[in-house]
Amino acid sequence: MHPFWSAPEFILRRKVSLGGRQFRITDASGRLVAFVEKKLFKLKEDIRVYGDEQKSQEILVIQARQIMDFAAAYDIYDPIAGQKVGALRRKGWSSIVRDEWEVLDPMDVPVGKLHEDSLQLALIRRLLLALIPQNFDLVDMAGSKLVDLKQQFNPFLYTLNIDFRPDTGGRIDRRVGIAAAVLVASIEGRQQGGLLS
Repeated sequence: MHPFWSAPEFILRRKVSLGGRQFRITDASGRLVAFVEKKLFKLKEDIRVYGDEQKSQEILVIQARQIMDFAAAYDIYDPIAGQKVGALRRKGWSSIVRDEWEVLDPMDVPVGKLHEDSLQLALIRRLLLALIPQNFDLVDMAGSKLVDLKQQFNPFLYTLNIDFRPDTGGRIDRRVGIAAAVLVASIEGRQQGGLLS
């Protein structure tokens, strides 16, 4: 397993390039721990997370199961360990009003949910676009928060804080939490965040 998975906090920053979107994930001290380059206009999402900007080693793979699916499921693989570590499945119709995902274990058994912080703020965000940052909570089946994904207010740069500190018992696989953050920034972030990002 890649050594950075044990850190309690990360920051994801997104920028747009000619070929697509790039995501830099740093630890709390600002050290780069992961890099993602997502190509635009792909029919089937296949997101690769690397340990550096040179893309010398894949440390996480996030793959859509189907092409352009409204309620898409994304499998999460650790290529170093050679195993599937979980999946995220978008709740299609309910995500129109409030973004919501199911968190699945490697056998596709639901173990939690990822959702926007409140229905009221979700509705306001859809009306005012980027003026109100998104905040996602990853919770277990009992509703206890495990990961907090909080977008910073900045109309020019999409920045997402990833906080694993609520998970005091180590119940969520950090690789699944990082994949959730990448998907939030990549898919849900299309309707939110930076005017120039």
